[in-house]
Amino acid sequence: MRLLQHPEILAQEGYTSVSVDESPVRELFPGIRLRPLWRGPAGAHANVLEMEAGTSWPRRDVHEPGPEEVYVVAGTFNDGARDYPAGTFLHAPAGSWHVPSTTTGCTLFLFYPEG
Repeated sequence: MRLLQHPEILAQEGYTSVSVDESPVRELFPGIRLRPLWRGPAGAHANVLEMEAGTSWPRRDVHEPGPEEVYVVAGTFNDGARDYPAGTFLHAPAGSWHVPSTTTGCTLFLFYPEG
């Protein structure tokens, strides 16, 4: 274990960390699970979304009230128009929509800067 060189970092107000494995899991749809990681006081929040192979959102996913930032951590994500492999970043502006799906399964990091 590495010694803390600057333990005061961890005492800063709002400074936090969470392990994805320790985050509560909520099944949104069959084979699609959400793991909340962080929520800010103004509504911004970060999540990990896990989609099993062959799953699809049952309807349009509309981005309201603000944008959605997506980073494909693993697998291949499809937004209803094309495939995005691991390592891809997507920005979906407020009011836009997509229909998430995956043939291979995927893990996504989602960030909502405006809630």
